[in-house]
Amino acid sequence: MARPFSLLVKPAGPDCNLACTYCFYLSKTSLFGRQIHRMSSAILERMVASYMATEQPVYTFGWQGGEPTMMGVEFFRNAVALQKQYGRPGAQVANGLQTNGTRISDEFAAFFAEYKFLLGVSIDGPPELHDHYRPYESGRASHSEVLKGVERLRKHGVEHNVLTVVNAHTVEHPRTLYRYLKDLGFDYHQYIPCVEYERDGSLRPYSIDGPRWGRFLCELYDEWAADPDQVSVRHLDALMQHALGGPAAMCSLASSCRQYFVVEHNGDVYPCDFFVNENMKLGNVQTHRFGEMWQSPLFRQFGRMKRMLPVACSECEYLSWCRGDCPKHRVNGADNPVAALQASTEPPVSTLCEGWKSFFSTRLPDIERQAKYRAQVQ
Repeated sequence: MARPFSLLVKPAGPDCNLACTYCFYLSKTSLFGRQIHRMSSAILERMVASYMATEQPVYTFGWQGGEPTMMGVEFFRNAVALQKQYGRPGAQVANGLQTNGTRISDEFAAFFAEYKFLLGVSIDGPPELHDHYRPYESGRASHSEVLKGVERLRKHGVEHNVLTVVNAHTVEHPRTLYRYLKDLGFDYHQYIPCVEYERDGSLRPYSIDGPRWGRFLCELYDEWAADPDQVSVRHLDALMQHALGGPAAMCSLASSCRQYFVVEHNGDVYPCDFFVNENMKLGNVQTHRFGEMWQSPLFRQFGRMKRMLPVACSECEYLSWCRGDCPKHRVNGADNPVAALQASTEPPVSTLCEGWKSFFSTRLPDIERQAKYRAQVQ
């Protein structure tokens, strides 16, 4: 029997109205062909029906892209109707949607509020930071349009948080990012490191390396810890939960990668959106059940990747905290991470390893103290 799992759905594939320089998903257009990618109503129904037939404590749909709002409101109305149609009596359903924020109309916002969607909005800080890598295809800046979208979400009472990409530009400004996003009224922050590779395995210009990631985390933590009115920072929350003996709240810090399925617009299923390619395809919702794909040899091997560690990780005092980091950061752009790690006599450490070590060696004692204090006052 499969453990609980969620779906990460790409209804518009890699299609997006922005042209973010660092986006790892825009290149997937070459995988699927054609210029426009849209999930059909038949595939949507098959996906929802198949997932709702599994046993889950909460049926969790994460709608991502590309830009999922390019599907239009009616697509999501249909999705919610299908969830109701195929859900068992009493079934709990959670919908989350990650958006660039530029296409949030009043109609969309009212819909999200009515059906209690949780929205994540991508903002890379103030205009001078955000617009550096997040323009429209025309080159026009997007920041002001994102804020208009946020205003509409708030007008309609939609629950939302913020996601920020830590790239070669923003990595130098952790305190600015934290203060700016907090001043905008965001109570839940998520900071995602940008680690993308050239074909030769070297880092792309907009990526960050370990030392910069370490400095970013340390300064971000110090800014957060000194704040008398702290907001939630996902990385820090996850580490504090771990400090209290709880399970990892982020897949990159977990002991297994086998946690969700990616469903593309055409029904193809993959184990992770970082590894959407032919080598890693598990099946298609039109021909395969989720339970069948969960038990497939490829998905089992994918789940074991986190344990394919070099000696340096196995002997590291911080292994229980980072679990070797995300495998994407250890395979240097390989299309088939399982094969890459299996073929290596000594698997590489994460590109961000030095940064994690720097952060843990200097801030971990305080993180553990903060976690214990939180537990006592709650």
